[in-house]
Amino acid sequence: MAKKLNEGHERYKAAMVLAGAGDSLGYRCGEWEFNYSGPDIHRELQAFGGLSNLTNELPGFRVSDDTVMHLATAKALVTHKVGAKLELLYNNLAHEYINCMKDMHGRAPGGTCMGSCSKLSVLRDKDPQAKLYRLPFNPRGGGCGAAMRAMCIGLRYPTTADLDQLVAVSVESGRMTHNHPTGYLGALVSALFTAYAIQGKPLVTWGASLVKEVLPKAKNYIEEIGIDVQENLANWSYFENHWKEYLALRQITDGEHEPVFPDAYGVKERDEYYNELSFSGWGGSAGHDSVIIAYDALLGSKGSWDELANRAIFHGGDNDSTGTIAACWFGGLYGFKGVYENNYKEVEYRDKMEEFAINLFELSHSCHE
Repeated sequence: MAKKLNEGHERYKAAMVLAGAGDSLGYRCGEWEFNYSGPDIHRELQAFGGLSNLTNELPGFRVSDDTVMHLATAKALVTHKVGAKLELLYNNLAHEYINCMKDMHGRAPGGTCMGSCSKLSVLRDKDPQAKLYRLPFNPRGGGCGAAMRAMCIGLRYPTTADLDQLVAVSVESGRMTHNHPTGYLGALVSALFTAYAIQGKPLVTWGASLVKEVLPKAKNYIEEIGIDVQENLANWSYFENHWKEYLALRQITDGEHEPVFPDAYGVKERDEYYNELSFSGWGGSAGHDSVIIAYDALLGSKGSWDELANRAIFHGGDNDSTGTIAACWFGGLYGFKGVYENNYKEVEYRDKMEEFAINLFELSHSCHE
């Protein structure tokens, strides 16, 4: 029993800490996040001596808005009392997102997140008791800002018995800033695949389970809640169809076979594919492509941290977001196995990441004892 608990603690810590590492390594204070050429990034990486020599210490490798908001999500989750209404959690999430905007200097926060948090802040000032998590449907709310901060929801609700809560919390956490299915369904996948990692669910089955089982459950949730239903359903297919097309491309629609990758799928080819996925030409910047790229990288890495970093972090797209998501899933699956200690030992806010990891582990496991 003690061994299992230690292993569980380790994978929770790895999920949180590596999420921060993936973010900071991809962001590199904007030098790599906003370099749209994967080959250029790889050349610069080699000038550092390669991944094994990369130490993400300050000031050159601070975390971006992704980690600041991920920690805000974690804080709301661990301070929410077990058994309390989820509406209280949603309000707490909104408060934490508003408050974390104070720590965004030099972290390149997204426009949708900033704008939505500003609107939520105005609501809070007018009425501290208001439902802060309800903003109008946003036809431009399909960015990755909801996805890159939601992974730890899967650490709080990691079992199959928790699925209904995971769906509700991830959707509501996402649409309080990104009230559009392309945006908040990215949050759902980030949380869901983190839970799958903790469960040890076979990696190749994750996408098929999402499409066949969980997206229909999420759609039912939207219909039952009854908020902006028509707008959401009218825009639902974009996210779902991209996932179906991706699974068909990798020949894993049934979740039973190993994925098939192109013979030529190096840095240049991945940049091209990632950009094709995106509606903006910047791979990983939306709710759908951020999680598809992260999943593609995890599938292709075959348990190698080096390969995961090459595919999910060091590309010419929104690489801090795909990096933080994929690295969290990697940590949930494999712990720190094969990860160079210098890639994460100096990551900014590491103490908070580890503290929240332990809190989330204890909360999630106490609910199932």
